[in-house]
Amino acid sequence: MMRDGAQWSVLWTHSNSERLVDEQLKGKGFETFLPFIRSWSQRGGTQRSIPLPMFPGYVFVRHAVDKHSHVEMLKARGVVRLLGERWDRPAPVPDHEIDAIRRVAHADIPVFPHPFLAEGQRVRIVGGALAGVEGILVATKPQKGLLVVSVDLLQRSVAVDVECTKVEPVAAARGRA
Repeated sequence: MMRDGAQWSVLWTHSNSERLVDEQLKGKGFETFLPFIRSWSQRGGTQRSIPLPMFPGYVFVRHAVDKHSHVEMLKARGVVRLLGERWDRPAPVPDHEIDAIRRVAHADIPVFPHPFLAEGQRVRIVGGALAGVEGILVATKPQKGLLVVSVDLLQRSVAVDVECTKVEPVAAARGRA
């Protein structure tokens, strides 16, 4: 957080209104951040790469929120609400997370959506020699996680390094046909 009290927060938007909200808030003098990823779209038999919001339905805004600025944000067409406990307590997004997202958005590498994974979460491996194995994600590194597979009856566990791109939350896996 900066000395001026400005911090990054998140505005929840109506579906497909991210650009509209971003433009309106910039026009009102707010500092916003709307990262994009490239995705393939097929229209009229032609396939082309188009930019899509990295986090559909959300726009980041950096501001010291007071009653007036909160009302101004909500006036923007397409805004649902500012995420947080109350209007005067928006949920902050740490600067280092915004910096990481900026670096990813500006890198010339493929970026794709991925389910959120948290340490301690039950996950299933979806690719490779261990596809279908479930366990608890114990530690995450930039590209690797430590998956713990346990036998409750024996009260014993083993751990294996896994690529985080090859795991998904178990709830998401069970929702598939």
